[in-house]
Amino acid sequence: MSLKVLVVDDQGIVRAGFAAVIDAEEDMTVVGEAADGAAAVRLATELAPDVVVMDVRMPVLDGIAATRELTEGGSPSKVLVLTTYDLDRYVYEALGAGAAGFLLKATPPDKLVEGIRTVCSGESLLAPSLTRRLIEAYLQQPPPGPGGSDGLHELTDRERQVLVLMARGLSNDDIAAQLVVAQATVKTHVNRVLAKLGVTTRVQAVVFAYERGLVRPGAS
Repeated sequence: MSLKVLVVDDQGIVRAGFAAVIDAEEDMTVVGEAADGAAAVRLATELAPDVVVMDVRMPVLDGIAATRELTEGGSPSKVLVLTTYDLDRYVYEALGAGAAGFLLKATPPDKLVEGIRTVCSGESLLAPSLTRRLIEAYLQQPPPGPGGSDGLHELTDRERQVLVLMARGLSNDDIAAQLVVAQATVKTHVNRVLAKLGVTTRVQAVVFAYERGLVRPGAS
């Protein structure tokens, strides 16, 4: 079954480029295009795409506001935000609005389609450079005070290993290859890690790993 994708960007040539890359994949189909956020919300409601590839800066309604409308409206579509601007403010606002992922437009075509598959499968996605910056910014904040539950002790050895590999930027497929297990097994481990740590996204789990010293910036 083909993944249905809605492409949203105010520049026609950019939409055409994204659509060509996506339609070239056997498991993906572009079901619609929109030039602004308001049209994106309307088409997403009508077409029910699996993934909306959303630009940020657009007329009428920007991509962040459109993402928020879709999320608050209960849309099942996953939103993958693509932008030229790697500003931290956009990243925070996009994730806060309910976006499932955030990539730069300079992302290679193969990484774009991989990102679409990733968010469609229910995983969160951030460009590696953005993840590092967010983690570094987070670590510059004062450490959390005492109290509260720390789910680290609840992790099994394998779950802790998966957490470390996630923090090093490996995808589920990469982790499966390294641990020589099925991709479905890795996904199960990831879901258990998130549940035990009391977080909802991979990014939050990565921050947790850095904060607890399981991984350090620059470590391989």
